[in-house]
Amino acid sequence: MKLKLVAAAVLGLSSAAWAADPFVVKDIKVEGLQRTEAGTVFNYLPIKVGDTFTDQKASDAIKALFATGFFNDVRVESSDGIVYVEVAERPVIAQLTISGAKEFDKDQLKKALKDNGLAESRVYDQALLDGAVQELKRQYYSRGKYSVEISPHITKLDRNRVSVSLDITEGITAKIKDIRIVGNQTFDTSTLLDQFALTTGDWASWISHNDQYSKQKLTGDLEKLRAFYQNQGYLEFNIDSTQVSIAADKESVYLTINVTEGKRFTIGDVKIGGDTKVPEAELRKLLLIKTGDVFDREKVNESVTALTDRLGNDGYAFTNVNVVPDLDRDHNIANLTFFVDPGRRTYVRHVNISGNTKTRDEVVRREMRQLEGGYYNSAAIKRSKERIDLLGYFDDINVETPAVGDAPDQVDVNVGLKERSTGSISAGVGFVQGEGLQLSAGISQTNVLGSGKTAALSVSTGSVNKVISLSFTDPYYTTDGISLGYNVYHRSYNPDTINLSAYKTTSTGASVTAGVPITERDRVNFTLGYDVTDITTFDNSAQQYIDYVNTHGNRSTTLSAGASWGRDTRDSALWPTRGYTTNVSYDMGLPGGNVNYYRLGHNESWFFPVSKTYTLMIYGEVGAINGYGQTSTVPFF
Repeated sequence: MKLKLVAAAVLGLSSAAWAADPFVVKDIKVEGLQRTEAGTVFNYLPIKVGDTFTDQKASDAIKALFATGFFNDVRVESSDGIVYVEVAERPVIAQLTISGAKEFDKDQLKKALKDNGLAESRVYDQALLDGAVQELKRQYYSRGKYSVEISPHITKLDRNRVSVSLDITEGITAKIKDIRIVGNQTFDTSTLLDQFALTTGDWASWISHNDQYSKQKLTGDLEKLRAFYQNQGYLEFNIDSTQVSIAADKESVYLTINVTEGKRFTIGDVKIGGDTKVPEAELRKLLLIKTGDVFDREKVNESVTALTDRLGNDGYAFTNVNVVPDLDRDHNIANLTFFVDPGRRTYVRHVNISGNTKTRDEVVRREMRQLEGGYYNSAAIKRSKERIDLLGYFDDINVETPAVGDAPDQVDVNVGLKERSTGSISAGVGFVQGEGLQLSAGISQTNVLGSGKTAALSVSTGSVNKVISLSFTDPYYTTDGISLGYNVYHRSYNPDTINLSAYKTTSTGASVTAGVPITERDRVNFTLGYDVTDITTFDNSAQQYIDYVNTHGNRSTTLSAGASWGRDTRDSALWPTRGYTTNVSYDMGLPGGNVNYYRLGHNESWFFPVSKTYTLMIYGEVGAINGYGQTSTVPFF
């Protein structure tokens, strides 16, 4: 006869109902398994053959098997020295479906559920399902959808399986009806609300959704409000409380923010303390604040960054600069001490590059200005990132400098890259009024076989312009950065087809260009080219065209040479936000050809960050050209 020792999840595992004296276990048998292997049960059981079976062992066995999450019910029985373990397995989720989700991508929701243990092929657990539903609701609440309803449906299937479906009714997003700021005296509410991304609605709300409440956006707005006050000198500004009220219909939100402005502080004494490692006078030049200024949190933070970067340039990678304020509240003066803790001087152990699946490692490494084995240099690391970005091969560049675990004076420089497409194939058909049908095609690759070299072939045809060109550039023809490029072309220009001018030119030419880096940001280029242009005039051609052909012939040859200097201080080639480019060029038609000219040109582009989103670019160009020798005037073409 079997003796029932314990039965039940429903008993709460509080104690075993002991029905037999202790005995030595001769055998253990597991009953009720469908999918779970018996070995899995034995692995979790705290009972082995040969053990003495007691009430405590029975209780421990039930707790251990319930803890696996595999079973709904566990029973332990014994008879004649044999322990019988009877289990009822929990069903497995055969299918998980989500319907009605629009605010979030369904795959994104399924991934979130999987991270919480709810996914297809996993054991079904009602507690996990309930927790997942609550988590989904919190996600919707963070998007302002307070009327969301999530209804789970469980359908039993054969072979102890279930189908789980979540039906979501999202409802509408709650709109902000009012934002109140209480306690402001110096600045009016409208000025403060200008700092907020959240609004009560404007003409652009249907695009920006800035009238839809979001907890994350509110947190960001409160930080902007704090920064605004502290940048105006209100060092002790405080947000006392924030109330978010939701109307009964769950479609309207009312925000109330209680603030204490405090007093406006000016800067008193400014000191630099600690182990500065460099002369204090040099560090003082980096400070953006001085005695008598109104306290400005942003300038204080920028000063901290400047001090940290300066010591980082000398190898102190873990410099810590703390600003210690000493407030004289009677006179509203803030005395500041920048306390510098440089830490150990640090060396770079390895420069590790990852993510460059197409681009060769050497193409990236030759842009690195931080070298392995050298002192850590924050300016060199920053410049390395800028130079890699200027290649234009990568969408994202992430540089990290983790400490080496067993060497406190060493770091690694890890450069993580996300490559972008650097090749393009284009083909086009167009119709231009007056010119008619135009066809074009081209293929270019700015990173040929991951080598960093550039090659391009382009063809275009139209009634006015017909061009075919082939170019190739090796930016590192030599290891020290001298570049070499070639270009050949054949083009035809016939403005007579649209009655613009009565002449036609056909040109064939080639050029070679060498570039020499002068400094980190300056480069000089030298170009030598040869061009042959055939000129055709017509009966109705302008007299100046006819006179030129009669004087110089209908074939012009140009042997040209040029030099240019360029500087590029941009922080990015694809999305520059600051810096400038400038170029000064001089080229001329040399003796040896029958076209003699000289030309001077200059252009500049300046980039200014207007905000975190927008950048202002200013561009200007000026040039002059004149002829000399046999062609004292510039050829008309």
